[in-house]
Amino acid sequence: MVRFVRAFGLHQPDKTPCGQPVPTSEAHALGELARDGALRQSDLAHRLRLEKSTTSRLVTQLINRGWAERTPAPDDGRGVLVRLTPHGVQAAGRLAEARAKRFSAILDRVPEGERAGVLRALTILTEAMDET
Repeated sequence: MVRFVRAFGLHQPDKTPCGQPVPTSEAHALGELARDGALRQSDLAHRLRLEKSTTSRLVTQLINRGWAERTPAPDDGRGVLVRLTPHGVQAAGRLAEARAKRFSAILDRVPEGERAGVLRALTILTEAMDET
């Protein structure tokens, strides 16, 4: 596992495994917001498996980059929605493209007859980690 983490670049928190100079936490937040549009900040925290205070700091970092904005939730005076700005949508698109290229290149190096097994093993590993 340690070798996999290092080979994939997961130990480098200031750049994504696909080599983009964006902290991995920001990249994950961008991906969640790009996929579903505006999210409650508390929902983003839940999806990212982060504490609310950590998510608040993360959203502030995205705002400082010009990638996100906070707005009051229309149905809850205490709730906060987070959504991407046009620059954030562009950044999320660049990250998604880089991620797709990297994953495709890695999968291309796996012998074709073993790809399904590798993907199944990753699914099993992910499910096992979700249970802990």
